[in-house]
Amino acid sequence: MQTLNFAKGHGTHNDFVILTDYDDLIRLDVPTVAWLCDRRGGIGGDGLLRAVRAGLVPEWQGDPDLWFMDYRNADGSIAEMCGNGLRVFVRHLDEQGLITTGVPVPVATRAGVRTGQVLPDGVVRISMGAVTLHEEPTWVTHDGRQWSATVVDVGNPHAVVFLDTLNQLRQLNLEQAPGFDPVIFPAGVNVEFAVVTPQGLHMRVFERGVGETMSCGTGVVATAVAHARSTFESPDEIRVSVPGGSLSVSLGEEIWLSGPAVVVAHGTVQVPEQGAR
Repeated sequence: MQTLNFAKGHGTHNDFVILTDYDDLIRLDVPTVAWLCDRRGGIGGDGLLRAVRAGLVPEWQGDPDLWFMDYRNADGSIAEMCGNGLRVFVRHLDEQGLITTGVPVPVATRAGVRTGQVLPDGVVRISMGAVTLHEEPTWVTHDGRQWSATVVDVGNPHAVVFLDTLNQLRQLNLEQAPGFDPVIFPAGVNVEFAVVTPQGLHMRVFERGVGETMSCGTGVVATAVAHARSTFESPDEIRVSVPGGSLSVSLGEEIWLSGPAVVVAHGTVQVPEQGAR
């Protein structure tokens, strides 16, 4: 049985278990992550964030002194990037005194280096790196229907579907996983369903390895960028409402995602043997 110190945080109710692992001593396997993220048997979360020095991550080839965000989905699978997770990660580093408040900080992720900053009003914003929209659409199926979807890469894969009305969006049963083209997405995909309104975008998401979540930062960015292309406009800022709140996407030479991120608890947990194998 291993004992771990943890924190718990969320960004627009997309929640995470956070572990600070200065010396790369915590061994995370699939059962351990799944147990920690279990909402009844463990702590509960949509994913897990481990903070470790980048030089201790074998696959990292960049600056060894950066903090590395080792992100895992709730089922224990490894993911390249998580927008809300990175904002919570930066908030955690700030509250632990591991970065300088208000100063932009580079963070290593499996999708490359991203920059995070805690703004004076408490909002956390992060750079999203290169976002790639594919010219050819794909398809998504759900509940007996098929939709055309835009393929977007935000360091991780997304398929964005635009619906006609908020009623359609609200009535989706996202306890059921959408279908997708496995040739286009061999490692799975995050599927966003969105509606355009005069007030901005409204979105729900089914995240691979998790299910429906209250928010998805990279999904919000994918949806905003897909919308901007479809309208042939490039507004400075797009507001996206998700079940857990509201986020802002700033478009330009660099894309930024901004919104609230909070750490709500700290504690110690004993991981049972079945969760540590």
